[in-house]
Amino acid sequence: MIIGLDAKRAMANQTGLGNYSRYMVDILATYHQSNNYRLFVPKEKKNSSFDKLLHHKNVRSLFPQSTTMKRFSSLWRTWFIKKDLVRSGVQLYHGLSNELPIGIHKTGIKSVVTIHDLIFLRYPEYYTPIDRKIYNFKFRYACHVADRIVAISECTKRDIMHFYHIPEEKIDVVYQGCDPQYSVKVSEACKAEIKARYNLPDKFILNVGSIEPRKNLMLAVRALKDVPSDVHLVAIGRKTSYVNEITDYINENGLADRVHLIHNLPHKDLPAVYQLATLFVYPSRFEGFGIPIIEAMHSQLPVIAATGSCLEEAGGKDSLYVDPDDVAGMAEAMNRVLTDRALREKMITSGNLYLKRFQENVLADSMTKVYAKCFERSESMVINRKDIQVEDFRMDWKRRHSL
Repeated sequence: MIIGLDAKRAMANQTGLGNYSRYMVDILATYHQSNNYRLFVPKEKKNSSFDKLLHHKNVRSLFPQSTTMKRFSSLWRTWFIKKDLVRSGVQLYHGLSNELPIGIHKTGIKSVVTIHDLIFLRYPEYYTPIDRKIYNFKFRYACHVADRIVAISECTKRDIMHFYHIPEEKIDVVYQGCDPQYSVKVSEACKAEIKARYNLPDKFILNVGSIEPRKNLMLAVRALKDVPSDVHLVAIGRKTSYVNEITDYINENGLADRVHLIHNLPHKDLPAVYQLATLFVYPSRFEGFGIPIIEAMHSQLPVIAATGSCLEEAGGKDSLYVDPDDVAGMAEAMNRVLTDRALREKMITSGNLYLKRFQENVLADSMTKVYAKCFERSESMVINRKDIQVEDFRMDWKRRHSL
């Protein structure tokens, strides 16, 4: 089968949706080599991680051919890509990042869309009004016209059913994995070099993720006051204005020497940082899945995360969970893991067993089964598209790109 994949994020994004897209292409090409994978890229950029995908004999990249489409690459990806899909003999197209081309259901090409989360509907205060409107149209449209929907967690599946009224039988949950580099033991020499380069403390709790309000780093910072003073907190992630709030708090509470904020750390250095840490915390208020938890577990770290979204799915039953507003509960959980060796070892051992569900071959097989379902005819899956107003999208797209 010739499978087309939306590779915008695989080419343009170094984290998040980019990692997911590259990971999924890599495992599909590795474990299901009888298929041919065509990566449709609206705009070419220098990206060595993307280039590695082309080492697979069954993977090729395709770009807009005309000068006009190269100039208006977003328009090509949303509207005019359909001609290239047909011309390339694509039998199934997978929108890896929440979107599908407008009108793809009229081409005869089967389609799958991965929905990562609907946080913009659950927490609209974190998004601008124009972004919410555009995301809502694109995601809703994709959910209604796709032959199958992939949710990256049961939590996201429930949100798709709730907000877009999609029948449960149309949605498959296929989890994410993480880069294999996190399962490789880093040498002591390399860890020492990374520790010195970033001036890391001897004993620290680690957090990885954008430093923004939704990620809720403040919970861990506040809890640190009730943790022994020889334990530090290292947070690695993209800087936002929320950093100012964090900085003000640590300065006012005498924590400046114990909280270390690191931005723009290269992806290749992360495994060593994980393996230098003592404990991983992920207090996010809401996530689509929570890949850093998987990375931490592969790095042989016990995990403490927040309740309220999908993080229990990522961390399993033997990780610890606290309410995202419970400072005392977070401090207690930190101290338990730091002082109870038996608990720590149990969490790590159980984590290794739980990670089997995120093995590459398991996830690749699960996704291929989703593709197969697209060719199974079921009257219950007939899609009602009459409420999809394409003109709304035209207006939103023009407005978005005129800003």
